[in-house]
Amino acid sequence: MVRNSHAGYAVPMPRRRRVHLDSVPLHIVQRGHNRAACFFAAADYHAYLHWLGAALSETDCALHAYVLMTNHVHLLVTPALASQVPKLVISLGRRYVQYVNKKYHRTGTLWDSRYKSSLVHADDYLLTCMRYIELNPVRAALVSDPVGYRWSSYRANALGKPDMLVRGHPVYTGLGRSHAARQAAYRSLFHAELEGDAISDIRRTLQQCQPLGDEHFRASIEGVAGCRCGARPRGRPRLSCASAEEA
Repeated sequence: MVRNSHAGYAVPMPRRRRVHLDSVPLHIVQRGHNRAACFFAAADYHAYLHWLGAALSETDCALHAYVLMTNHVHLLVTPALASQVPKLVISLGRRYVQYVNKKYHRTGTLWDSRYKSSLVHADDYLLTCMRYIELNPVRAALVSDPVGYRWSSYRANALGKPDMLVRGHPVYTGLGRSHAARQAAYRSLFHAELEGDAISDIRRTLQQCQPLGDEHFRASIEGVAGCRCGARPRGRPRLSCASAEEA
């Protein structure tokens, strides 16, 4: 909110425009209303993943990484058609809310009204974004190693555990010629903690619904979207650094 100094009343700030593009990876975050819990038992996580699979199939979106935290979820998807992204989120959210309300004899909303999203420059940031997502449980001190958390894509991407929801992005599959080779290369990325600047950039671009990428990427997005995308991240992410709080 901003205050009109002449009229003396508060004026709502305009909502930031979300930009989705065909075939461009998108980092999506949806939080529980007032940051309240969205998952209450193991069956709830299974139900969400079931409806996520249905929504991905219906909208032709490829899921590369995910994590289900107690009060929010992260998804990294590439939509064939950008117009299908809102359908993905709405369909998934509605079905899961109906499930929760029926199971727990409750009514009303479960999620915040607007999800956050950020386009991701695949060449420079896709693997960093995947690490950020799958390290959420570690930053939240739920586990000491991402392999110990059941509700994420880490075991699929790093160990090859079957997960029908996850589809490898070309940047990920380019890590090695065989499944074993790319999984080993992916695990090696987790030997160092995620850099603090990279964490800050991801959080800021998500909060502002801005692209995560270099100058050229952001300029190309601005050209397509017809609007300015704000300050860019501080360059290519590095592999070493300090830990941060979960988000």
